[in-house]
Amino acid sequence: MKIDGKAVVITGAGSGIGAALARRMAKMGAQVCVGDLNADAAKSVAAEIGGHGFACDVRDEAQVQNLIAQATKALGSIDIYVSNAGIGRGEPSHAASADNDVWMLNWQVHVMAHVYASRALLPMMIERGSGHLVNVASAAGLLNQIGDAAYSATKHAAVSFAESLAITHGADGIGVSVVCPQYVATPLLGLSDADASDRASLLTADDVAAAVTNGVEADQFLILSHPVVKDYTQQRAQDHERWITGMQMLRAKAQEHFGDAAATTLYKLV
Repeated sequence: MKIDGKAVVITGAGSGIGAALARRMAKMGAQVCVGDLNADAAKSVAAEIGGHGFACDVRDEAQVQNLIAQATKALGSIDIYVSNAGIGRGEPSHAASADNDVWMLNWQVHVMAHVYASRALLPMMIERGSGHLVNVASAAGLLNQIGDAAYSATKHAAVSFAESLAITHGADGIGVSVVCPQYVATPLLGLSDADASDRASLLTADDVAAAVTNGVEADQFLILSHPVVKDYTQQRAQDHERWITGMQMLRAKAQEHFGDAAATTLYKLV
């Protein structure tokens, strides 16, 4: 789907990948509605690009519905919806050590937010025979994020739900993309563009935004801003035992070098 002239909604767009996408899509000629948990951040990005900014907690279905209603009032029918909001909390110790609230938070933000948006938008998109849903997941949804089982499990679920959308609604004229970036210099990891300047494995939010817009315009389902993720995924499928052993070795190496296996430092080893 061509982005020029389209009405676009992006959640989690007050910073990071979402903000980069809002800026890039606006430059490409889209009318953009910025949604974010932080209302001030949403309005700031919206003012910068000549768009519309609204507060939205994607854990709350009513707020997602309200965001879509406000965006529709401001822009008309929504052509592209980017479900981008995400969180990362890590785990205190063992793989099941995060408490129930953290697991539920991951589930609500990484899975149900996509469901809520799709539930609200699909009837309208099906009726008119067009639209594009973009669900931002993670390379962790194809592989695994060491040190954050809740993040990995829910990102796997996000990829699966995007597959269901594509399988079920491709014949309805609806495009679906799932975005699976690896390490990105964003506030989520506490990293900046400067951190990415000398690390091929660490991309900027602008790099990922470019991959997403290119993928949407090419009607691409799986968008990999880090092409190497495709190789890792194939290796995992071909020999799962070997892949697990390799991940165990990577975790041990991270602990040896950094004292832990946090995402904020793991990018230096891949």
